[in-house]
Amino acid sequence: MHRYLILFVMTFITGFSGPAGAQRKSTAPVSGYQVVRVYPHDPQAFTQGLAFADGFLYEGTGLNGQSSIRKVKLENGAVLQLQKLEERYFGEGIALVGDSIVQLTWQGGVGFVYDRTTFQRTRTFTYTGEGWGLASDGTRLIMSDGTAVLRFLDPKTLKETGRVQVTDGGRPVPQLNELEVVKGEVYANVWQSDRIARIDPKTGQVRGWIDLKGILDPKDAAGVDVMNGIAYDAAGDRLFVTGKLWPKLFEIRVR
Repeated sequence: MHRYLILFVMTFITGFSGPAGAQRKSTAPVSGYQVVRVYPHDPQAFTQGLAFADGFLYEGTGLNGQSSIRKVKLENGAVLQLQKLEERYFGEGIALVGDSIVQLTWQGGVGFVYDRTTFQRTRTFTYTGEGWGLASDGTRLIMSDGTAVLRFLDPKTLKETGRVQVTDGGRPVPQLNELEVVKGEVYANVWQSDRIARIDPKTGQVRGWIDLKGILDPKDAAGVDVMNGIAYDAAGDRLFVTGKLWPKLFEIRVR
């Protein structure tokens, strides 16, 4: 989620602040990455949600007046289909559920369901708090709200069925953002960091971190916003990452 605010510190990236300023280190291992391939990405896309299916990327973008859902050709970044949101809505995470696309909004307390073929809106639903990231594990939707909590939603009723707090080293991991389910784990961008948390959805425990520092060349970084966007091609076992207003999308292999 984008905020036009200043965060003073994100200490969970390298350790956690404990009582009286003491440091409590993360207990989860940290993995690096290898770039497998680089693809073009629309530098005007304020990426809030990303998914992959049937050879195409599906992307949700944010900012009032610029929010949309899109179908994108992976190989060249071409936008093949687009549906804009009303200007009052700030689009957030998306997830694919069967023949539908489900989309959150930031502070509107409302989400939308679209037909995946026509992009026509078929349903509206509501929730409390903010909407940030969204993903599907095949049986339920998993939602982040900017805190250290993941919510679980019934994909049919879109009602909340449970929650889990995400922790590492016994401390909550806040600012969970865009989500993807990869081989049973929830991958989560952490807002204003270069790291992805790998989360056990049953316990909320962070099993590991993926450190993507340096993936975007400094010459491509002018005018961009934070890393945000994870998509997984289960059939091809390919992992894609990008960011808000990034000119590139990366296929990576975790090392």
